[in-house]
Amino acid sequence: MKVYISGKITGLYCWTYLKNFLVAEIYLREQGYSAINPAEVNGRLPEDTTYEQYMQMSMLMLSFCDAIYMLENWKDSPGAIRELEEAKKRGLKIMYQDLIQEERDRLKRLNEKGGG
Repeated sequence: MKVYISGKITGLYCWTYLKNFLVAEIYLREQGYSAINPAEVNGRLPEDTTYEQYMQMSMLMLSFCDAIYMLENWKDSPGAIRELEEAKKRGLKIMYQDLIQEERDRLKRLNEKGGG
């Protein structure tokens, strides 16, 4: 299953958003998914690429995917919101990083209590 990673890029320091997307990419690959990291791909476009051109490229990458993985900061990103809306229109599976982290935390608490 191909999974597109979506989250805030604009307004974050370069290394911050690259790290966020890379961590998600590694996590998804460890789970057996094929991850598409738009921060990596779009980062190779020419410097004079416009925001709308970045979004066009992002939507094209999204069109290859079966699912979208929303980083924790997606609500702070107009682009990520657009990508989520497009994913919903296409009927893609929607995965949320914050929910996955909540599940990990819940399992950790259960294991610490000896319940699981």
